[in-house]
Amino acid sequence: MANVANDVPSHAAQLPASVGGSDVSGIALRLIVGLASSRGGVVHAAPTGLEISVDRAAPLRAADNGFSDLRHQLVIADAATLTDAGVAASDRRRLVERLAEAGAVGLVVGVAVGPAPGAGLDADLRAAAHDHHLPLIELPEEHLPRFTTEVLEAILEHQTSMLRRLDDADRALVQIVLAGGSLDDLCERVGGFLDGAAMVTTTDGRIIAAAGSQHERDHATSLPCFDRSGRLLTESEPIGARLDGPTAGRVAVRIAAGQFDHGLLVAFCSHRCLTVDDVHLLERAATVAALAITKDQAVAAVESKYRAEFLRDALTGRAGSVADAVAHAQSLGWNIDRPMVVVVAETDEDDDRSSRDAEEVRFLQERFARAWTHAMAVRENRSPVMGFSREVVALVGVPAEADTDRIMRSVHDLVRVVRGDGGGGRRSFSAGVSRMITSPADLPQAYDEAQSAVTVGRQLHGHGALTHVDGLGVYRLLGLVPDGADLRRFVAETLGPLATDDLAENADLRRTLGLLLDTNLNVAETARRLFFHYNTLRYRIGKLEKLLGPFTTDPELRLALALALKVHRMRGL
Repeated sequence: MANVANDVPSHAAQLPASVGGSDVSGIALRLIVGLASSRGGVVHAAPTGLEISVDRAAPLRAADNGFSDLRHQLVIADAATLTDAGVAASDRRRLVERLAEAGAVGLVVGVAVGPAPGAGLDADLRAAAHDHHLPLIELPEEHLPRFTTEVLEAILEHQTSMLRRLDDADRALVQIVLAGGSLDDLCERVGGFLDGAAMVTTTDGRIIAAAGSQHERDHATSLPCFDRSGRLLTESEPIGARLDGPTAGRVAVRIAAGQFDHGLLVAFCSHRCLTVDDVHLLERAATVAALAITKDQAVAAVESKYRAEFLRDALTGRAGSVADAVAHAQSLGWNIDRPMVVVVAETDEDDDRSSRDAEEVRFLQERFARAWTHAMAVRENRSPVMGFSREVVALVGVPAEADTDRIMRSVHDLVRVVRGDGGGGRRSFSAGVSRMITSPADLPQAYDEAQSAVTVGRQLHGHGALTHVDGLGVYRLLGLVPDGADLRRFVAETLGPLATDDLAENADLRRTLGLLLDTNLNVAETARRLFFHYNTLRYRIGKLEKLLGPFTTDPELRLALALALKVHRMRGL
């Protein structure tokens, strides 16, 4: 469980993402070391440096004056080549340094057979290889041609096998989509290929599909990459291969189509590290997952149109009789014949003034709506929730005996799930909550209450506000004034110089005035709350009356000042 709501789409995402320079990996250097040892070779390398992948093997050419990209490449040289290349014994340390800088995974040198293994190789070359952590293999020169052939054959055989595996996986996964299979079916097949568990998550980490043995799934969800609500912490999860370390048993790849990021495909394995080849297979599966998600979204868009039209009619009182509305909702899988509250959620960003293009805004709003849909489905899947052009509306079922505090705790938990426990990078949003209703006939009034709560609540509390309509008080009436300029003029005319913060003491004087009005001009109580001496407060009251008029004796002025202070608190006017 967790959230999405508010991510910014990654425009760098492509389909699929690239993890490395090769389509498939090569063989581990330790296997090459085994071939060399079988032919009398001597290896100078730490055991921990032998797991690196080798996907190319090429000779050191005499014409090479420099080295470019030698990553995952094994360099092979004989004594004659070193001589022809003009590499004097004093310069061989520089040769090793250049190979290491270019990323070579190892150096194989053919040496003349002497009285002891490696007698034909100078000590400087061995020392340089040790200093630069470059694995060095000394091989009798007479075995060098056959060894080179064996290495190339081993790499080719491995890569052919992996390409065949990827091709088989491609066909099997595509067939799932063509046969109308679900994301759960795709995860089941991926988990089988990798002998582990697989999950599809939204961009913010909410699981929407999962498969694998119960043991593997339990192992996955017990990892610290999931929060207490079951959300994958996507903001801290790296994408692509992890060759070692405590996280090498899981891999995440993006599910992307063009500029749109649909989430992550994540694989877990409790008994082995996932390799670069597993990552490539997962990328192919992510491509198929993107196709499946795009297909599902196209179907959902058609269904959503009819659902949205009905919910809009119900919220505006045009859904027919109560019996008709309840029956229609049941046909859509919704239950509206029960106690419920209306929740309206709006993103705090003003899309009309946004620098985003219209397509990106639409995509973000759809993702915001999906966040609420998934969060509501986890809570209770028969509650209507629908995204409109500028808001998401949810009809949240509540117990008939629930009071306002209990309702707000329930809605707060729902909002927390949508926000994702503080996950990074999401769009901020505010939400408003209506009073509880017991009949669909009251939906229009509840919808109006929730809209007022979200609008005025944001003005009072800023972005991210969650407000119940009963918490608005007089602010609800003030929010009905259509022109904010009228309210600003009222504040300026009523509070005079205290309407601004031109002087540092103005805010303090407004606070004093507010407490005086809240305590019904009880000077002793106000002084106690402000920690002022009684005479100090008397002096301030005199100063306030010089600025504002005789509010201590004029009840109409007190009412105007109280309203002006409340309007002054409202933001975005």
